[in-house]
Amino acid sequence: MKKILSTLAFPLVLILFSCFIFLNKGASDSSSDRDDSQKFDNLVWADEFNGSGALDEEKWFHQTQLPPWGSWFGGLVNHYTNRVENTFQKDGFLHLVAKKETFTDQGETKEYTAARLNSKFSFTYGRVEVRAKLPSGVGTWPAIWMLNTNIDEDGAFWDNQGYDTTKWPYCGEIDIMEHWGDDQDYVSSALHNGSSYGDGVVNVGGQKIKNASDDFHIYSMVWDKDKIVFSVDGVEHLTYAPEVKDENTWPYDSDYYFLMNIAILPEIDPDFTESAMVVDYIRVYQ
Repeated sequence: MKKILSTLAFPLVLILFSCFIFLNKGASDSSSDRDDSQKFDNLVWADEFNGSGALDEEKWFHQTQLPPWGSWFGGLVNHYTNRVENTFQKDGFLHLVAKKETFTDQGETKEYTAARLNSKFSFTYGRVEVRAKLPSGVGTWPAIWMLNTNIDEDGAFWDNQGYDTTKWPYCGEIDIMEHWGDDQDYVSSALHNGSSYGDGVVNVGGQKIKNASDDFHIYSMVWDKDKIVFSVDGVEHLTYAPEVKDENTWPYDSDYYFLMNIAILPEIDPDFTESAMVVDYIRVYQ
């Protein structure tokens, strides 16, 4: 009888030991999942726009220099300025304002003004959140986006610092949010690089949201060494994770900086007078 019990006990011990290992593995996996979900939770840079008047010059640079041919890429019909009329802080918000007005700069006269900001902060990998409401009007084109600090673009902040080594699109571009006034409430994200640019952009996705120009929404990006994921208010609409990561598909392994701007397209509504992108905050977690 003892021999039978002993014979039965050994398999029972093995079963119990296997269950212990499985349960602990499950706990370990759950812990790993928790770690993944909590990744990029350390706030490393932000602007809450709690000042008054002009922006914090330690954080932002106004990019105003026109390309050599006198107009911005895409045939834009606006000047970008560094005036408080186009960019200011008030009541805890950034106001990035596009205006209809005759303005002459750098020998060129244009009928609209706006602002194009470059951040003086750059980083590799992290989670970005921007809470904003968007301008309205056919012909308006607001964007919250990123470029590699190595872009060769005269007049850009990081180019002025001597980082300019690589032409667009091979430097890489990350569009967190774009909105076109002729498609109100549809917001888009995209990746531009050597394999996807110009009329051949394939890495793009978006979603329709409610009241993009009247209500605040949170535009988010999570960027790690494997993929870049875009969402609005927690709802994802694009994941970029190319199987082959080379210089054409994945220039996303070095420092990028932020841009925020409103472009004015040639098809601007003739009745347009003024509209703003209002930003509550921009935050970066790593």
